[in-house]
Amino acid sequence: MCTDTTFGFDTALGIATEAIDRLHSTAHSHHRIIVVEIMGHRAGWLALGAGIAGGADVILLPEIPYDTQRVAEAIRQRVVHGKSFSIVAVAEGARSLEQAAQIRHLEEQKLHAQDKKEKRKIKRQLTSLEADHLGNHTVQLSEQLERLTGLESRVTILGHVQRGGAPSAADRLLATRLGSACADLVAREQYGVMVAAAGESAVPVALEEVAGRKKLVPPDHPWIVSAKRVGTSLGD
Repeated sequence: MCTDTTFGFDTALGIATEAIDRLHSTAHSHHRIIVVEIMGHRAGWLALGAGIAGGADVILLPEIPYDTQRVAEAIRQRVVHGKSFSIVAVAEGARSLEQAAQIRHLEEQKLHAQDKKEKRKIKRQLTSLEADHLGNHTVQLSEQLERLTGLESRVTILGHVQRGGAPSAADRLLATRLGSACADLVAREQYGVMVAAAGESAVPVALEEVAGRKKLVPPDHPWIVSAKRVGTSLGD
């Protein structure tokens, strides 16, 4: 929260984009659906950015529960127009409408639980449901799309490949800028803050403003608008 970006994002975005670029050749030559899983349990920034930059045909995010039938229809329409392959960029935390409804129901139950014992029980159910979802979701989605479209579907999970390697020049500059600003704050004995990127500036933000909060993709974000304008399906 409260920062334009953080170091590491640009590097991971570049790696994921390059992976999608490379997968286009296989998808096209073998007339397949390639489902690419990209990091993002709660927030879909990486999947959204890499999906747009890499030219994915479908992008699925945790913030926008998707309808599997709509995703399949978008792929079928590509076939009708002579494009017998599709790239689906999916954040690891993306959820179908049904999965989102299940989680929402349990969260509401937890909110209205009568005692701590009941709340703990519901919390365990939530944890189990989300763990199962994260472990099997992308493979299940691939199988569903293969069944619904008649096209062969394959899964590529980028996983920790996105976390390693040499950082991009933009990340090195950002880390240096934020790090030097942090040292200045320490020298001035200004503590209890996060150093945030704000345009070309580095500004202190009180930890109370960021602790426990996540910067999620808003439904009207310019990246979302641009993706839809170029014909990318978001499954909604």
